[in-house]
Amino acid sequence: MIEITHLSFGYGKHKLFDNLNLSLKPGRIYGLLGMNGAGKSSLLKNIAGLAAPWSGTCIVNNEVASKRNPSFLQDLFFVPEDIYLPPITAKQFARSTGHFYPKFDNLQFEKLLTDFDIPCDRELTKLSLGQQKKAYIAFALATNTALMIMDEPTNGLDIPSKAQFRKLVASALTDERCLIISTHQVRDLDNLIDTVLVLHNNHIILDQTLDQISEKLNFGIIPADSTGYIYAEQNISGLNAITQNTDSSYTKVDMELLFNAIINNNPNLITLLNQTGHEQHI
Repeated sequence: MIEITHLSFGYGKHKLFDNLNLSLKPGRIYGLLGMNGAGKSSLLKNIAGLAAPWSGTCIVNNEVASKRNPSFLQDLFFVPEDIYLPPITAKQFARSTGHFYPKFDNLQFEKLLTDFDIPCDRELTKLSLGQQKKAYIAFALATNTALMIMDEPTNGLDIPSKAQFRKLVASALTDERCLIISTHQVRDLDNLIDTVLVLHNNHIILDQTLDQISEKLNFGIIPADSTGYIYAEQNISGLNAITQNTDSSYTKVDMELLFNAIINNNPNLITLLNQTGHEQHI
């Protein structure tokens, strides 16, 4: 669905990406992780055609993203970190905007509003910022576009709303849709994404499914005096650690711990993650 090839991009004289390559497929929910300022939003804007690369290409469904052709725009929805809604009701917003998206489902939109506990007949600008965010996310899901991009969508949501967000986004995935969700709040994507992308030092240094990661790594609590771990953080029970999976066991991927290990530039971890199955057992 998305093919990024030798992409270079930046602002002014500051280069953010240099020769970046990435291939994203439908039927997956990608979590794009990175520190503040890592360039996550800039990468998303290149994919959405809101920014043009200095060099290289970004092709989405066989279309050049930066050209923003109508056929490209009607099958993509971008949820920015900061949203601005007009002083109209959700129903009026659907009537005025939904027709730009051929697969927009008004009944689905109304159900999503109900699930998010958002009134249909109240002006959007009179809702709280969190409610506005949920209304916009509901509209995004109801467009049923092949590609949906969300930049920090859980900012401003309370804990129950974050749980509801994960449930509704997961239910919206189909074999034909690709969802990309960017965040620096790693735990907000727990039990939602199936593929992890980590943008660090202007490169994608991890692009793997959770299953691929769990085949190589184990996550769990080990005694405080343990050695031989790849990365660990102290807690009251001992060490919350990442170790090499040497016995084909399975543990749930702790994305926050994994992310912390990566941004601390742990070379052993990156080497292990990039090894093939054959290399791991040599």
